[in-house]
Amino acid sequence: MTRVTKFLKPYVLKMFFSNKYVSAQVVHSPTSTTVSAASTQEKLLRKELPNTADIAAAAKIGEILAERLKLKDIPGVAFELGRGERYHGKRKALVDSLRENGVKLI
Repeated sequence: MTRVTKFLKPYVLKMFFSNKYVSAQVVHSPTSTTVSAASTQEKLLRKELPNTADIAAAAKIGEILAERLKLKDIPGVAFELGRGERYHGKRKALVDSLRENGVKLI
């Protein structure tokens, strides 16, 4: 990101998918601090979800992250695909879940 883009899109969504877990966080890019995060590694979610790495788990993480962002009064986040990443599967489920729960994606 360029310097100007950092201030135009201060909150950036970062996602990580492993074979066992799904995690997402929102970073305030000018200060490089994590504003909010959600992961299937959290104890309450591990007990609730039958599988912590599938599309349903990614959608649940999107819901939880949206609730946490609303509590912190963050209306929207920037989302960019990395090189070689496609908008499908777990990534699509997480982003669509954020949209459905009222978070604007820039």
